[in-house]
Amino acid sequence: MTTIDPERHARRMAHKQRIMNERIAAADKEQGVLLVLTGPGKGKSSSGFGMLARALGHGMKVGVVQFIKGAFSTGEESFFRDLPRVDYHVMGEGYTWDTQDRERDIRAAEAAWAEARRMLDDPDYALVLLDELNIALRHGYLELDRVLDDLQGRPAMQHAVVTGRHAPEALIELADTVTEMKVVKHAFKDQGIKAQKGVEL
Repeated sequence: MTTIDPERHARRMAHKQRIMNERIAAADKEQGVLLVLTGPGKGKSSSGFGMLARALGHGMKVGVVQFIKGAFSTGEESFFRDLPRVDYHVMGEGYTWDTQDRERDIRAAEAAWAEARRMLDDPDYALVLLDELNIALRHGYLELDRVLDDLQGRPAMQHAVVTGRHAPEALIELADTVTEMKVVKHAFKDQGIKAQKGVEL
């Protein structure tokens, strides 16, 4: 353990406390936020579902639309689907390399966006999770400008969370918070370990 002078540590923490208190006092806006979770690393959907759980803990009504996913059941679907105040829709038909049918994927994405749009129009939904939407946008299954307009036009206090690799620059620009997940090491790619229940599924 590194030895640190207690008085020096106290001075540093007091300085940091002053800075943080000033930032908190200056943050006076109250509004719904658009969050984008992207990048090649693991944890994008997991983070989104963590926020979903947090919102439910505050008694909020939440909505989930899952794009792309749908060929197999997941732990999050089993857990969240039947909870009160959760409106859950799995709208994909599987990974794009498995479906191999662009027209079918477009139809599935359009149906999913219609469900998402219904939620984004309704102020009763405090948080809407659009899981793997970025993948549908990357493959051109949905018109980006329409998606951006619908996200921008949602109720003022509604939060929206968008996940998936390759978030388009225009979405990143529109978002209030963007987190990019980075790969350092991955069990599947680096060690050939199958996707595990409770971790990936």
